[in-house]
Amino acid sequence: MRISRCTAVLLASTIFATLALPFAPAETASPLAEALQPFVDKNTLAGAVMLVANRNRVLAVETVGYADLASHKPLGKDDLFWIASMSKPITATAFMMLVDEGKVKLDDPVEKYLPEFHDQWLAVEQDKEHVVLRKPARPITVRDILSHTSGMPFKSALEQPTLDLLPLKVAVRSYAMTPLVFEPGTKYQYSNAGINTAGRIIEVVSGMPYEQFLDKRLFEPLGMKDTTFWPSPDQQRRLAKSYKPNAEKTGLEEITVTQLKYPLDERTRQPMPAGGLFSTAHDLGRFCQLILNGGILEGDRLLSTDAVEQMTSKQTSPAIKESYGLGWTTGSGTFGHGGAYNTQMWVDTKNGLVLVLLVQHAGFLPGYDGQIHNAFLKAARKTFGR
Repeated sequence: MRISRCTAVLLASTIFATLALPFAPAETASPLAEALQPFVDKNTLAGAVMLVANRNRVLAVETVGYADLASHKPLGKDDLFWIASMSKPITATAFMMLVDEGKVKLDDPVEKYLPEFHDQWLAVEQDKEHVVLRKPARPITVRDILSHTSGMPFKSALEQPTLDLLPLKVAVRSYAMTPLVFEPGTKYQYSNAGINTAGRIIEVVSGMPYEQFLDKRLFEPLGMKDTTFWPSPDQQRRLAKSYKPNAEKTGLEEITVTQLKYPLDERTRQPMPAGGLFSTAHDLGRFCQLILNGGILEGDRLLSTDAVEQMTSKQTSPAIKESYGLGWTTGSGTFGHGGAYNTQMWVDTKNGLVLVLLVQHAGFLPGYDGQIHNAFLKAARKTFGR
């Protein structure tokens, strides 16, 4: 049988292509997704969005799992999460802009800007039957409220049943009326009230509502278009569902954001500087890049290097073991902040990386606390670290 020249060439090409297939490079899964997928498979984690960036660009954005377990809707890279206390470093960053401008000083007494804090009381003895009060040794300062060392409680008795009902001015007045629980500067106690008070000082000093100051001075310049206190209907369609371990501790059950009032886009809800924001991995990555770069991003300086250094270094006294800056949790070579539903961002100066992990869990199944965060950090640093 004779084979034409054209047929021979075609046959040879086909054989070559077939023989070459086993040697083609295989597509490998992302190390970030590989690190967290086992937790999804075990029904320990509903889903996660992971972002890694350096000073200049995003290196990876990956997702695993679901935004909605019931419908098996996969998580999207631009899905929104309630970031809760990750709002604190955002508020502190906005506040430090006013410090840069000389409009506020960190060691000024809070009462200089908010007269209602004049003549505060300190509770030195308290039980169900009585309270003994006396004057504190000194007034609380701006530095105290930003570093959780003011002696203010977590919240006031008026902030019920959710934390977003009172106008900021009213909430802060209720803090001023509440006795301190320890002498200012002597202990560390996590306090939404302190950070909310800083938000109110922003309003008084700038002459602008707190949420508008954030929009104009921080979110718009950074392109943080999905960071808001009031997610729109479109944004709510991209909002990841929240979960907690079920009663049997065998899986997950869906919950709401219990600290906030619904509907989430209702403007009667009040902006909460200490924990009210929703955001995305993209937006938080941009924010953390600003801080990693010492207050400058893409040639635009929003904050001084000195302000960044003060925020991200230990401001609690040497006698206090907890290491907290001004709105930021600080550590050796890394600083950042987490949220109530286990969202977390880190700025790793040793490796020159921004690391963002967004999940929506009010706790994890027994034995898994810390494992998911550590798995992400290990994979990210191994893949992208110096």
